[in-house]
Amino acid sequence: MKKTLMLLVSVSLLLTSTACGANTAVPTTKDTAINPETGAAGTSKETIKLRFAWWGGQSRHDYTFKIIELYQKKHPNVKIEAEYAAFDDYWKRLAPQAAANDLPDIISMDISYLSQYAGRGQLEELTPYLHNNTIDVSAVAANTLNSGQYGGKLYQITAGVNALGSTLDPELVRRAGIAMPPRDWTWDDLEVLGKQMKASGKLLGDYMRYEVFFPYYLRSIDQKLFDPDGTSLGYTDDKAFIDYYKRYQKMYDAGYFLSLDKLALKKLTPEDDEMVMGNALSSFTWSNQYAAWSAAAKRPTELLPPPGPNSKKGLFLKASMGFAITKNSKQKAEAAKFINFLINDIEANQIMKGERGVPISSKVKEALKPLLNPEELKVFEYVAWAEANSSPADAPSPIGSVEVEKLLKDISEQILYKKISIEDAAPRFRTNANAILAKNKK
Repeated sequence: MKKTLMLLVSVSLLLTSTACGANTAVPTTKDTAINPETGAAGTSKETIKLRFAWWGGQSRHDYTFKIIELYQKKHPNVKIEAEYAAFDDYWKRLAPQAAANDLPDIISMDISYLSQYAGRGQLEELTPYLHNNTIDVSAVAANTLNSGQYGGKLYQITAGVNALGSTLDPELVRRAGIAMPPRDWTWDDLEVLGKQMKASGKLLGDYMRYEVFFPYYLRSIDQKLFDPDGTSLGYTDDKAFIDYYKRYQKMYDAGYFLSLDKLALKKLTPEDDEMVMGNALSSFTWSNQYAAWSAAAKRPTELLPPPGPNSKKGLFLKASMGFAITKNSKQKAEAAKFINFLINDIEANQIMKGERGVPISSKVKEALKPLLNPEELKVFEYVAWAEANSSPADAPSPIGSVEVEKLLKDISEQILYKKISIEDAAPRFRTNANAILAKNKK
């Protein structure tokens, strides 16, 4: 993974930067404060500085800078320093900041990391900011809001909701002389498509994230990756692991996915995706990323659910990401105002256009629909379809889940490199994962 590039440049340079990560102050030219009681502008010598961190690809970086610039125009006494990177680099960067008690004021949070940061006391509890209306959630469904809870307390405001999906290139389907798969396609259909793509000199896709699609498969067969109390895995029979990885290894060995050596060189951004570059049929990702992948591809694509059978059991609505305030922040109230702006400001969301997930505010969602292009509208329609064709989400991942997911990734790669058999890998993963999760027992 390439090292995150650190920059300190002006907004105009930021909007054309191609770095996959940065630490950048977005400057303002005025020092005029807004009176919080009256909303009137006045002169202030004090400048409030906020650090805001997120992950994503270049298109997300570009529009986020525009949103930051908009906020600073509306709040001239606030200056926001941007810290951004690709997904894996983002968490690598956040870890030492957390250890040094130097996290940004506002961080983008993934549900799989929520227990780790909230459980260690590194996030601010947000309920008081809802009670005093600093963060307005009057147009947000209770279930959506509660998805940001850990241990019964609210630690993140969901940016949007999404669902797991498969982005397909219809032009490659046409060239191969095959039919576009239906929404009720299966793993068997996926294998057939892989074979057909291989015959035409193309890949099925980069890969299918192990920590995403193995849990999806478990859900589809009425099992879970984690036990509800978070002290062990949610399954005891290794057959599910063996069945899943036998199929995956078969497709990998057949050359349907990118080799691990080549995958290791990937930045895991839309611009670097094999489907985007025209080398693969599909990209297996979350629905909120569809518009960015389609925009990077510069051609129409299609969005399907993951393969089944029983995709309705496997599929669920997920908080695409959340916005959290860190415990070490010295500007918590101002950070809460910025989060409120991100989820409720119509102009800001007209810039974002659901790229971080279908907006959680019903008012914002309705305001955006007439402005969406056909590719963006597909995301809204897919999430609406998924809401009616999915099952309730699992509980937030327990403390230790990140370590378990890393273990799963490592063992998955050992399987594909033929360093361990699937039959030996299954109990090794279960035993080691249970040892990690057993630390949560009280």
